[in-house]
Amino acid sequence: MAGRSLLPITVGNPRRSWSASLLKALVYRLFMIVLTVVVAYAVTADSTASLQIGVVTNILKTGTYYAYERIWDRFRFEGGSDG
Repeated sequence: MAGRSLLPITVGNPRRSWSASLLKALVYRLFMIVLTVVVAYAVTADSTASLQIGVVTNILKTGTYYAYERIWDRFRFEGGSDG
């Protein structure tokens, strides 16, 4: 195993455009808003609180997911899919 890294990763330029990453983040977040609201309603039985929980938490998470996606897209993994 001499000469090989345990984590065969290289860092380069992003493969996707910023707009594609943003669209991916927004679609994912829309799905997560619905899921969060459903779970919050199951716990609280309060539709107003459920909507507030779902919207606020997911607005914050959208920005962090977008940044994470842009950083992650720079990494290349040897011998596997990059998904």
